[in-house]
Amino acid sequence: MSTSGRSLLFLFVVLLIATASGAVGQTTNSFPGGWVEKDGAGIRSRYGAAQIQSFVPAQRGTFTFPAPYNTKAVRITDASDCGGADCVWYVGYSYWRNTNAHQNSNEMLIFLGLASNRGGAGPTLFKLDKTTDTITKVGPLFPTGSKFLNYTAEGWYFSASRQNVLYLYDGPKMLRYDVVTNQFETVFDITAQFGVDRNIWQMHSSNDDLVHSATLQVTSTGEYLGCLVYSEVTAQFRYYPKIGIFDECNLDKSGRWTINLEDLGVANDLGMRIFDNQTGQETRISGPNGTLGHLDMGYGYAVGADNFNPLPNASILWSFNPSIVQGPVVQYNVNWNVAAVNHISHTNSKPNVPSSQQWACGSDASTNYAVQNEITCFRIDNSDDQLIVAPVMTDPSASGGCCDFYAKQPKGNLDITGRYFIWTTNLGGNRMDAFLVKVPSQLLVSGSDTAPPAPPVNLRVL
Repeated sequence: MSTSGRSLLFLFVVLLIATASGAVGQTTNSFPGGWVEKDGAGIRSRYGAAQIQSFVPAQRGTFTFPAPYNTKAVRITDASDCGGADCVWYVGYSYWRNTNAHQNSNEMLIFLGLASNRGGAGPTLFKLDKTTDTITKVGPLFPTGSKFLNYTAEGWYFSASRQNVLYLYDGPKMLRYDVVTNQFETVFDITAQFGVDRNIWQMHSSNDDLVHSATLQVTSTGEYLGCLVYSEVTAQFRYYPKIGIFDECNLDKSGRWTINLEDLGVANDLGMRIFDNQTGQETRISGPNGTLGHLDMGYGYAVGADNFNPLPNASILWSFNPSIVQGPVVQYNVNWNVAAVNHISHTNSKPNVPSSQQWACGSDASTNYAVQNEITCFRIDNSDDQLIVAPVMTDPSASGGCCDFYAKQPKGNLDITGRYFIWTTNLGGNRMDAFLVKVPSQLLVSGSDTAPPAPPVNLRVL
């Protein structure tokens, strides 16, 4: 082979290795803005609607939050998506990911519910070009006539490992839906195991897509019966029936651990029933001290609200392996009137990384109109460091946002990398809209701006 030929071959191999190492989609080494302060630090005054209008564009597109935030954001929806009406449903919840597994791509997919009875087109797909921050409305997720066009999309979420796959429920069935090919796949159907007049709700999946959990519900009455866990490897269910008043269950990202939250008779408390899905062994923590409220789970741990902690509105860590241990306080607020990370999102959890090198984010909108409710992130350790990202721009007294106060709360969620946070807000006005902010996570965790690598490319020299 000639010298020029060897040089070209070397360049080709280098490019392939760069692609395999995850260079695709890594458009920047860090995101701007934000700052780190100690938990319980001062609070800022809330923006009014006029102030918000001065820096948020009226149409979808990019903008920068004013000082001291200086973070970059993207407006996803605008009035044109709803015919001028108020049709945007709140994002599903802090532990259901509205963004796809985009870490090896220059594009991010986003889904939102646009109420079909309020001017929207039903569940709708959007696309972000990460190199230009251009946001594009792709269109409805389902064809005309589909029953899913009337769904809010609450409880749906993108897979952590399959780039185009969305999980959704259909009565007794858990479904995978490919948002590009529009093909459905049934993950499981509970009818044969649990009988008729049963459906599933509040689903979760392990990050490898092999284990799934769901609340079992009586279809005709709405009663919650307990939690089921399904393994795709064995094609078998485990079932943890309720012993108290059932609230919900959650699955950790490894698929090994399940938490049931139930009223076990302790005043003002939800007890935790922690199950090892490998053995079925239960550890029961009845509280009230130390039991979790709003929570999300990582690999072998959970982080959530401890409403009886002496620190105001504290969030704490529980670790499960090798033993179940209550960990440190990982975030707390300046006083009991502020619940900055009310809805915690840890959808960016990574395997084989200590919790102290990971981070979660939360958001809230309170009726204390003097307080600037913000997107706040924190390391999952006892450092008392918190990252202030952006104001949520929500006024609970404004009319925008369907139905009630809960619907107006910004129960946003992180993307798979932890570098983007999506939420919905009424901007102090008469409609709800969705936004995405770039999280300067490198201020919290060194190296956090490195996306997980792409699968290796098989190289063969011809």
